[in-house]
Amino acid sequence: MGYLANAFAKMKSNLEITQTEQNQAKRRHEKVREHIRLVWDLVADFLEGSYVRDTKTKKLKDIDVFIVIDPNGNQGHLRGASPYEVLEALADALRPVYPGVYIDQMACVIPFGPDDEVTSLEIVPAFQRKEGGYEIPDTRTGTWIPTNPKIHQEMTVARNGACGGKFVPLVKMVKGLNREMGEPVRSFLLEVMAHSIVSEQFSDYPHELRWFLADAVDQVRNSWPDPAGVGPDANTMTANERQQASKMLAGALEIAERAVYLGDNGQERAAVEAWRELFGWRMPRPS
Repeated sequence: MGYLANAFAKMKSNLEITQTEQNQAKRRHEKVREHIRLVWDLVADFLEGSYVRDTKTKKLKDIDVFIVIDPNGNQGHLRGASPYEVLEALADALRPVYPGVYIDQMACVIPFGPDDEVTSLEIVPAFQRKEGGYEIPDTRTGTWIPTNPKIHQEMTVARNGACGGKFVPLVKMVKGLNREMGEPVRSFLLEVMAHSIVSEQFSDYPHELRWFLADAVDQVRNSWPDPAGVGPDANTMTANERQQASKMLAGALEIAERAVYLGDNGQERAAVEAWRELFGWRMPRPS
């Protein structure tokens, strides 16, 4: 394995969730779910989002825990309440054990230490839909929005298989790059875009990353409908946010193009240094 390929292999490994991280995440989300089951009547509670799809990057934060409220239970009256009212009721139920809990756009966030392996959990209250999937609160619009995370998961598994197991690692790399830039693009939007941009005729990580960025510079301005076909558009950014994201992706593309050029011309060590400008600690220098 060459120097550049070795660097990408090590970065791929660095982005994988370790057993220690999995164990801490398991302890924390199980404790939260147990507490909620004691104080609220639920139909079900389970993990969802990028952690389940294995596209979550490190450090682990905002691990999604869905709690499906029983409409016939003691919290059934919340079905007619506003998103904020439901999230505030959930926060009140969590505060005796998790005093630092706060309300985000669609969830109650339980923060832990910034240096922890798992820095936060997001508790998402949901109601079942007759059509399948769930409705979850959105305080930005003041409405309950439909979602079907099972379809998102099935799509990711299928695309990863079609790409020879390389789609999920590539998505993690894109998310790692995005986090290194200060997260100008919402993580879920990047994943939705990848389903369209990444071809099943997968090349290698350096070229695929460059091609992704080349498309993303313009396509981050688009609305991007929910791939499950039930929820709102994945791109919730304002026009100014989309413009800023496009500008930052264009800057990343310039570096990626230089890195690919160096790698294609045998200057692998220089190529790794260029990629490290985008990925930081995630990409080590091979020994």
